[in-house]
Amino acid sequence: MLETDRVCTATPQQSVAGEEAETRGGRESPPGSDTRHRLGLATLSGVLLLAVILAAGAGAVHVSIRTIVCILVNHSGLYRFPRTWPKSDEVIILQIRLPRVVAAALVGAALSVAGVLFQGLFRNPMADPYVIGTSGGAALGATIGLILSARLSLWTFGTTPLFAFVGALATMALVYYVSRVGGRTPVVTLLLAGLAASVILGYAMSFLLIMSDHMQANLPILYAWLLGGISVTGWTQVEVIAVLIAVGTGVALAMGRSLNALSLGDECAASLGIPVESHKAIVIAVGSLLTAAAVSAGGLIGFVGLIVPHFLRLIFGPNHTRLLPLAALGGAAFLVTADLLSRILMPPAELPVGILTAFIGGPAFLYMLRRTKREYRF
Repeated sequence: MLETDRVCTATPQQSVAGEEAETRGGRESPPGSDTRHRLGLATLSGVLLLAVILAAGAGAVHVSIRTIVCILVNHSGLYRFPRTWPKSDEVIILQIRLPRVVAAALVGAALSVAGVLFQGLFRNPMADPYVIGTSGGAALGATIGLILSARLSLWTFGTTPLFAFVGALATMALVYYVSRVGGRTPVVTLLLAGLAASVILGYAMSFLLIMSDHMQANLPILYAWLLGGISVTGWTQVEVIAVLIAVGTGVALAMGRSLNALSLGDECAASLGIPVESHKAIVIAVGSLLTAAAVSAGGLIGFVGLIVPHFLRLIFGPNHTRLLPLAALGGAAFLVTADLLSRILMPPAELPVGILTAFIGGPAFLYMLRRTKREYRF
């Protein structure tokens, strides 16, 4: 259940004083301190870099870590190592594996940042990027794309990811429109509208599957997409989703202070001078854009946008200005690692990455809930 809007007892001056005190930090570093925040950023950056290198080297043709580092440094222009490796290794790393690894990092970052946005907006740690029905819209869009099987391509994206992207954004717009009541968008109404839309669109997808004989041949493709998997095949696709995710993440980072106020409730945010409804709309639009971009490249991957923000909030505190960049790095590292495991656990077969994120994230989430043994508060 969502919490009702709490009465704001802090004045704007008290809130600013509290933020300044938190920013200064002290001898003992509290969860939201600058010291812990910087340490977290450095640690997650190192984990992400290590995960990317390991993921780039894993596969049917093993490439050593040293060779990967040399190849990357050479192509960065920072230094020039003499080439002691076969040319084929460069092709494998730069043209086959690295686009997928970078795409996994982008998708993980997008889902995690979207999770932070929706958890802050709904004041509920159980919210995830699909909470307002974007998963149902993306699934229906992907199904329509497969039924049409048109030779439509945009920036090398086929019909399935394109229609999934459009379906996710269209669902967001529909849910937001339905939830508007008297010029306001109550979070409970938004959540219920999202739940209803997700169910309706999910069954609409099932109806199309039953009615279309053509889908019988394409059912394995849809099934694999629903389970989640990084389907990027080249740098053109990576560049497109990188632009979308970079824009969305940049706006999300700029919304950190507003999200802190919104997470206290509408009345409290308004008393602090926040234009509540316009900032709600921005949070919803940005979260949906990030989710749609992630879905177009990776299908419906669960738990990344739920477990990573929840885990980081418990460690570093609920200040969204610090939590958002941590979530981007943490989500990227988590999904790169999960994608790596999906490729190496059962060779030559490849597990859908959504199964790995569920097997890792689900038990970890339950463990954290059991470990805290207290009511979760924002």
